[in-house]
Amino acid sequence: MGIKVGIIGCGSITKTRHAPEYLANPYVDSIVFYDRNLHRSEAMVEMFGGTVAQSVEELFADPDITAISDCSSNENHRYFSTQALLSGKHVLCEKPISLTLAHAAEILSAQKKSGKKLMVDHNQRFTLAHQKAKEILASGELGNVLTFCTAFGHAGPEAWGINKTNSTWFFKKERSGFGVGGDLGIHKIDLLHYLLDDEIVQVSAFQGALHKVDENGEAIEVCDNLVCSLVTEKGRLGNAAFSWTYYGEEDNSTVLYCEKGIMKIYHSDDYQLEIIMQSGEKVNYQLEAIQTNDNQTNSGIIDAFIDSIRLDHEPLVTGEDALKSLKVILGIMEAAETKQVVTIEKESLLYQ
Repeated sequence: MGIKVGIIGCGSITKTRHAPEYLANPYVDSIVFYDRNLHRSEAMVEMFGGTVAQSVEELFADPDITAISDCSSNENHRYFSTQALLSGKHVLCEKPISLTLAHAAEILSAQKKSGKKLMVDHNQRFTLAHQKAKEILASGELGNVLTFCTAFGHAGPEAWGINKTNSTWFFKKERSGFGVGGDLGIHKIDLLHYLLDDEIVQVSAFQGALHKVDENGEAIEVCDNLVCSLVTEKGRLGNAAFSWTYYGEEDNSTVLYCEKGIMKIYHSDDYQLEIIMQSGEKVNYQLEAIQTNDNQTNSGIIDAFIDSIRLDHEPLVTGEDALKSLKVILGIMEAAETKQVVTIEKESLLYQ
């Protein structure tokens, strides 16, 4: 008997990632789509098959649905992911897990109470280059990471989003919360935690709405560019830049400067991973093409989520992992707004 899944929200992330990857997974046999705009869920059924739910409550009440993808806009994760878990469904929640620590704690509390799986879509961990980078760093052949720099930028969500206009919810503060920080930045924070096996504990940052305008031609309410300096618990120093105004090509690169050499990830068109040893020796890896907005490849996140349900193991990106990344993004936004260095509180948020 295959797994029946529900998807909440039928925007671009459902169309390009969740629906096709569920369809390709051999253990999933049907999808139920819900969107408050009925025509969007009907369009998904036309593309991918499956059925339409008339209400989100219908999804939660369906005893045959095992798992739900929460692909709603950021401010709604608190409600939909919490209710899905409490209705006995495993949940894959889009990032960021929520807009506040208190709302994230509600979701984690629901997961604990329900005993169901909660996974958050920090999919940078799953690319072949990042998996290989993790393996090389763990082997110790480059020694410890000392410093790092990372970037994530593209031409903006208005071309990617479902409505293809400047009225996109990504530009609305009450819905997206953090602008480019919550869209792209949080991905790289999670990746740094993963690659370094470390946590960011101190941040400073600058932000700006440098170029994007809303549907009225006014500067957007959230940042379209964000640059920050980061310090980790183990004393590493790094910087990061996140942008919605990289108009020539996307940048998803990370460079790690280690005791015995340098690791460059997605820095070259030819090699997704480059190692330059202190001796001058170079090792290049051709692994895959990076996912971009124009080149959507299987992210691996759906397969990993289904495996965690099927094989009953902890998801590879837990709610706690997502909470740590959210804490850092909140700290970065505070640092940018106050022009102060902000310390990220390590004490775990209490949730029952």
